[in-house]
Amino acid sequence: MSKSVLGRLRTATTARRLGAVAALAAVAVFPVACSSDSGSSSSAGKAADSVSMNDQWIKAADSGMSAAFGELKNSSDKPVQLVAASSPVSARVEIHEVVADSATGDKTMRPKEGGLTIPAHGSATLKPGADHLMFMELKEPLRTGAETPITLTFSDGSTTTVTAQVRDFAGGKENYEPSADNAAHGG
Repeated sequence: MSKSVLGRLRTATTARRLGAVAALAAVAVFPVACSSDSGSSSSAGKAADSVSMNDQWIKAADSGMSAAFGELKNSSDKPVQLVAASSPVSARVEIHEVVADSATGDKTMRPKEGGLTIPAHGSATLKPGADHLMFMELKEPLRTGAETPITLTFSDGSTTTVTAQVRDFAGGKENYEPSADNAAHGG
C-alpha cells in the first residue's frame, strides 16, 4: 500500500474511534440530564396521559348542533378536570349538562360551569339527557358511519384527541339555556 492510502486509512480509523467515544459520552451524559428534572411538569404527570375515552360517538346531524357521548376514564391518583373540547367539524364544542326543573320536571341543557371532573381512578359518563359535549355551529353534516376527531383539553393545558363514530339517535328533547357569551345559539 502506498503511504497516502495508509495515511487515509489511519485518519478514517481515528475518526471512527473519536466518533464512537463522542457517541458513548453523549449516551452517558444524556440520561443524567433527563433525570435531573427539578420539579417541572413531565409528560407522565399530565392529565391527558391518564385519561382515555371509550364508546365515544356523535349524534348524526345535517346542520346546527349535535352532541358527543362516551365514557371518560381517569387512571391517575388525582381528579382531572376536562375544561374544553374542539373538533374540526364544529365552530365550537362546549361541555354541557342537563338539569331538571324541580317544579315542572322540564329538562334544560346548559354549559357546565368549570368543566367536568373525572375522579381519581374513576370515570365520568357523557350520555344523552346528562353531561355531554355540545357541537355548536356544525361546519358540515355529520353522516351516520363517519368518524371525526375530538380534542379534549384539561385544566393543566394538556390535550388528547379521540376519534368518535357518528350514529343515528333521535335525542332528548331538552330546552337549551344559553350562557351570556353564546346567547345567539339559544332556542
